[in-house]
Amino acid sequence: MHRDTGNKQQTLIIPLAADIGPLESAPIRRRTQPTITSCSSSSSSSKCRNSSRCSYKQLAVLSGHAGSVSCVALCGEFVLSASLGDDIVLWQQPDLRQFARFGHGGTGSVKALAASGARVFSAHQDGRIRVWKVSRRGGAGAGPGRENALRLAATLPTARDYLGRCLKQSNYVEARRHHRRLWIEHIDSISCLAIHAGFIYSASWDRTLKVWRLSDYKCLESIRAHDDAINGLAAGNGFIYSASADGKIKAWAKGKSSHYLKALLGAYDDVSWNAVVACGDGRSVYAGGSDGRLAGWEIDPSRNGSWSLVCDVGRAHDMAILCLCSMGDQFVCSGSADKSIGVWRREKGGGVCRVGVVRGHEGPVKCVQALESSRVGEGFMLYSGGIDKSLRVWWIAKDCSERKSKQAEDEKCIVLR
Repeated sequence: MHRDTGNKQQTLIIPLAADIGPLESAPIRRRTQPTITSCSSSSSSSKCRNSSRCSYKQLAVLSGHAGSVSCVALCGEFVLSASLGDDIVLWQQPDLRQFARFGHGGTGSVKALAASGARVFSAHQDGRIRVWKVSRRGGAGAGPGRENALRLAATLPTARDYLGRCLKQSNYVEARRHHRRLWIEHIDSISCLAIHAGFIYSASWDRTLKVWRLSDYKCLESIRAHDDAINGLAAGNGFIYSASADGKIKAWAKGKSSHYLKALLGAYDDVSWNAVVACGDGRSVYAGGSDGRLAGWEIDPSRNGSWSLVCDVGRAHDMAILCLCSMGDQFVCSGSADKSIGVWRREKGGGVCRVGVVRGHEGPVKCVQALESSRVGEGFMLYSGGIDKSLRVWWIAKDCSERKSKQAEDEKCIVLR
């Protein structure tokens, strides 16, 4: 355990405090408060001319993973982070003490996390989904030694699902040459998860999108969704959005008996889409590409509910965008291989304007997650994980996007109509 010396102990819910409370087995490194400088974002249509400066503060650097931090999720009072080293760490807010560590056992790298109520879902390199039940048996002061604070409740596909389908030959599909598997199985790493309207959605490098019932974990559908690996999933407003290395963003909807392709939002021959996020009620969706591109689509009522391209930032980052998250209807945050996090303000009409760049990671940023809370003042919390094996906690000032909110309409940027 490490803590700064000479400062009074306080908790992370005070964003401008000079110190953060101790973290068990989680060294904290402190930095002076920098500023975010708004940058111009190139686009085929226009440039962002917002010249505001935005404050942020790095609150903590949590070091506890054996490998690169691959994903982060929020579950009630907890922040979960997972790594390519096959471990998942549960951090308890507000002081971010390490509540539990779990996931060991040769299950393969953790690729994605999702939470629903007291359940945590982890997707693994071995093609399985594992369900964990959060337990408070360890108490509020539980330390890293309490390995069993979370209990493995199920593994998907379940044994019951296997037994109910293994005897029927029609349930088998050709996975590779001369090799057949049950259609309920992913035959490659699961890359992303989404939970929406009573279903769990999993997508994989095997190009399939599978639908699981949340109540009993039964696999209901397997959809050959793309022509290449699926890298991202997002859900909202009754739609499931998938992003793939084949350069396509697709929207899926639930029919009476199965899901169907609702729309092809975008198709780029020279871009691999690495991440996708739905904003607000799910009517807007943004995707990040391998060339640093950030594009957005929005449902257009004037076009019978079809999607229209509303923004296309060709060089949002110098390198590939690896992850995206949203903070309500106001912000989109993008993590990149260039080691930075872009903070984007959403404009009227679905366009975006970059209001700042957060720097601090020593390697590519693999995952980001935002949290709005009345306890953090005029700002929001941002959690980011990277290849540098750290989970970093930031406070982002909301006024970075509001100082220029009363500017003329021609100051708004990256809006296509």
